[in-house]
Amino acid sequence: MALITLTTDFGTKDHFVGAVKGAIYTELADAKIVDITHEISPFNITETAYVLKNSYKSFPKGTIHIVGVDSELSEEHRHIALELDGHFFVCPDNGIVSMITSEIKPSKIVEINIHDRVESSFPVLDVFVQVACFIARGGNLTVIGKEIKDFKKITEIQPKTNQKQNQIIGGIVSIDNYGNVITNISKKMFVEIGKGRNFKMSAKKHSFSKIFTKYNEVVSNKTYSNQQYEGHKLALFNSASYIEIAIYRSNLKTVGGACSLLGLEYRDTVTIDFTNAPDPEFTILN
Repeated sequence: MALITLTTDFGTKDHFVGAVKGAIYTELADAKIVDITHEISPFNITETAYVLKNSYKSFPKGTIHIVGVDSELSEEHRHIALELDGHFFVCPDNGIVSMITSEIKPSKIVEINIHDRVESSFPVLDVFVQVACFIARGGNLTVIGKEIKDFKKITEIQPKTNQKQNQIIGGIVSIDNYGNVITNISKKMFVEIGKGRNFKMSAKKHSFSKIFTKYNEVVSNKTYSNQQYEGHKLALFNSASYIEIAIYRSNLKTVGGACSLLGLEYRDTVTIDFTNAPDPEFTILN
């Protein structure tokens, strides 16, 4: 039985998701389809990369991942299929897999060439489904396209350090359902560059000198109710081990989220400046 995931910016109001699922079932009646999300911000490549990196590895090896974000075929954006970490990805060549491939290199990549037989303004339905179902039947990637060695990478997804290794320069790559903003700075990078030093993290006019490991760690006095701390800003290592700027118990409909209350947006810069002084609380971060 084939396991196929879908990650798109289609939303659920229109017919697109249903049409894609119907086409898969027409090809593979016993397929199992899992929606990772259809709520990616329209054409947001970095958000897609973050979601994909932190979801695909929860699935068993051999899973086929269809990714439909900014998927219209053009000279700049080819369509590719790749095998990586025991998984298969069918997606546009627009940098979507950049966060995964920064750590794990694909074992095979092909440029999909079935477009000569299929003309479509809806390639996820007409091309990606065909390719995914072909792979699910045991087909070799080289049958659907010519093997290539290179693919598009998005450098903005990767944070940078300065020459003295005392500063990390990153950015906001995603905003979640609670309005919390997620950076591209991983806990691994923070630990390796920081080496236990004191730091100041800045995002616009806001600064942080502590990073929590859980949201409720911001509640400093257990005799107080959680309600007293609603709206309190904090930074933490989230479940994907990336630095997140959050509002405790945020709710976009009531309290608000970090994006609205702190005025933080996608692609805003986040910097971490380290001093030479060791942080006595650093051990709790590991």
